[in-house]
Amino acid sequence: MKKYLLLICMLFAGTSLFAGQSDTLLVKTRISCDHCKKCESCQPRIEHELSFTKGVKSYRVNVDEQTITIIYNASKVSPEKIRQAIAAVGYDADDVKASPAAVARLDDCCKKK
Repeated sequence: MKKYLLLICMLFAGTSLFAGQSDTLLVKTRISCDHCKKCESCQPRIEHELSFTKGVKSYRVNVDEQTITIIYNASKVSPEKIRQAIAAVGYDADDVKASPAAVARLDDCCKKK
């Protein structure tokens, strides 16, 4: 019985060592429209894309500060890939410019002016 208990303890200790480190990324973006604070059309687009980005653990979009805080597993995704995912839905992510095709799909009020 002691062998099984020891084996289980070692298994849990081993998986926590290989789980990967969490890093935090703060991305500056530009959400152009004022109505997003009421109807929230931009924030869900960004959150939807991040929820399907492998390695992203959690995120928080702050419309007032025009920032996105992302907690991610650095062994699964790079900050550059996260920025590219945000740009792919039509929003700038630090120095990565939004995809023109994605910007064209945004509501007119959400497009950069």
